[in-house]
Amino acid sequence: MVHMVHMKNTEVTIAGVTLKNPVMTASGTFGSGMEYGDFVDLNRLGAVVTKGVANVPWPGNPTPRVAEVYGGMLNAIGLQNPGIDVFLKRDLPFLQQFDTKIIVNVCGKTTEDYIEVVERLGDSCADMLEINVSCPNVKEGAIAFGQKADCLYDITSQIKKHAKQPVIMKLSPNVTDIGEMARAAEAGGADAISLINTLTAMKIDIYSRKFCLANKTGGLSGPAIKPVAVRMVYQAACAVKIPIIGMGGIANGEDALEFMMAGATAVSVGAMNFANPYATIETIEGIERFMEEQGIASLTELIGCMHETASRAF
Repeated sequence: MVHMVHMKNTEVTIAGVTLKNPVMTASGTFGSGMEYGDFVDLNRLGAVVTKGVANVPWPGNPTPRVAEVYGGMLNAIGLQNPGIDVFLKRDLPFLQQFDTKIIVNVCGKTTEDYIEVVERLGDSCADMLEINVSCPNVKEGAIAFGQKADCLYDITSQIKKHAKQPVIMKLSPNVTDIGEMARAAEAGGADAISLINTLTAMKIDIYSRKFCLANKTGGLSGPAIKPVAVRMVYQAACAVKIPIIGMGGIANGEDALEFMMAGATAVSVGAMNFANPYATIETIEGIERFMEEQGIASLTELIGCMHETASRAF
C-alpha cells in the first residue's frame, strides 16, 4: 500500500517577493535578529522586519518608556535607532547570512529624511522596505503622514519615485476610516500595506499620581488589540487590491490564520516575542499543523476566504 505524502505549500508572494512562509517579525520587537539568535533559527522565518532606521541616529524618548497592561504593553520608545550608517555596516551583513527575506523598516521626520534612507538602501540586499508613517510616539509630525489620507498619498508617491525595492506602507489604526487610508496608500503607488501599528494609549500610577510613561501616552500592543486589528485588516482588504501584511496581538498559528482569512497575505509577530521568544517559530508550526489537520495544500486557499462568504458590509 502506497502512502501519499502531503506536501504543504506555505509560500506566499508579496510584490514579486516570495516568502517560504507568511510569518515575519514586527518592526521594533526583534531588533535585526541578533538578540534572538539563541532562540530562533532565522532561516525558518518568512522574513525579518528590522527595527526602524532613520537617516541619523535617534536617541528616542525619555524613560520610563515601557509599561505593562492587561493583555499587552505600552511603549513610547520613540524609534530609538543607531541610524543608517551603522545599520548598513552592522545589521544588514548579519541578516545576509540567513536564508530569509529582509524587510527594512524606515522612519523619518520629513519626506526628505525618508527619501535619504530609501536611496541609501537602494543597492543594498534589502528585499522590501516598510515605511513607518504611523508611530504614535514621535512628535515631530511623522504621525500626520499616517493620519491624513492626502499626506499619506503624497509621501507614498514621493517615496515610490526613489525606491528600488517594493514599498510597504505601515498604516496607523488611530484614524476614523482605515479603508480610506488603505486606498490612499494604494493610489500613491504602494506595493503593499501593513497594519496595524499600535493604538494610542495611556496608563496612570494612582499612588504616585504620575503617568507611567514619561511621554504620557504610548502605543498599545499585544493580545488586547487583536480583534481591532483583524477588523481593520478585513476592512482594508475590502478597500484595496494590493497585498496586506497583518499584525496586532498575534501569539500563535490560530491568530495568524485569522488575519489571513480576513485578507492578509502575510503576518507579523510583535509584542509576543517579548513574552515568548519562540513565538514566531510556534506560529509557523501552528499554521503547518492546521494545514495538515484540515487537508489544506496551499495557504493561498485561505487568504481572504472570508470575503467570499461575507457581504461587503464595510
